[in-house]
Amino acid sequence: MTSIAHIINPVKVKPNSDLSYAQPITFETMRMAKAYAKDIVPVELFSAQYAEDAGFVPEWFTQTPNLERSVMDFALFKVPRKLPLIYDILERLYNATNAEFLIYTNADIGVVPHFYQAVYYYIQQGYDAFIINRRRISGKYRHVSEIPAIISDVGLPHPGFDCFVFHRNLFPLLTLGHICIGIPFIEISLSHNLFCYANNFVLLHDKHLTFHIGKEVIKDWGDRQYVAFNRQEFVKIRKTLMPKFDIRKFPYSNLPFLRRYLSWLFNPAMQIGICLPLDWRAFKKRFRYRFNEFFFGFIDDWR
Repeated sequence: MTSIAHIINPVKVKPNSDLSYAQPITFETMRMAKAYAKDIVPVELFSAQYAEDAGFVPEWFTQTPNLERSVMDFALFKVPRKLPLIYDILERLYNATNAEFLIYTNADIGVVPHFYQAVYYYIQQGYDAFIINRRRISGKYRHVSEIPAIISDVGLPHPGFDCFVFHRNLFPLLTLGHICIGIPFIEISLSHNLFCYANNFVLLHDKHLTFHIGKEVIKDWGDRQYVAFNRQEFVKIRKTLMPKFDIRKFPYSNLPFLRRYLSWLFNPAMQIGICLPLDWRAFKKRFRYRFNEFFFGFIDDWR
């Protein structure tokens, strides 16, 4: 029977942080969605947390072993930020459950009540990995009591990737280096692994299934040292994955030429420097095939 396990990284923050109001809403919407799906699909909720944050995790989450490493173990930073590695979070989820499908979302990404039912539906369609783009809703919401209004707010689309669903058999294949969460290049690193290794991937870019409070598209990430670190880690990941990529598995690859390239160019989780050579490689392969078909067909007719 299909089952689902979902993990997030709760963190205790100061009252002036956006996470101070976003996380409780995320926690509660996940609890509600699990209850809503109880007669459809089994759902387990997990957390990956540092020891100092363990007391902050709600009781309806199963806590995995406390995180021990952070990005600070792999580089020196002027401003210390104890950011966990995405690999460590996913490894804890993989080891904690036998669920067939695994989900990772950021701690500020809430879900609608039918979220897990929708995930189950797309699993039943034969997808072994998919990404769900969030909706951007008004930044006015601050309290769990506002959840009925929050989930009714359709909001605006967002191009970035922050909700990842994949079959557990894919986890041992993932190449994630020391990429840390909460910083750019987490989304491109995890998504491109799924593009590479999934047999049947789909991007759900226009569904009202997850949300983020606040309508900003590009965020100021502060200390550029962390961005530079994740960028360098992704360069290593890209080098490993590049020979295995197939552009046909990439989002937007089936669109007409102009729309395809504009979609790749303006999506912050895609890189034209990856898509262009892959698209060119696929074009040459198609051209050779069609040329050979034409040439040998001509020879047969001539004979």
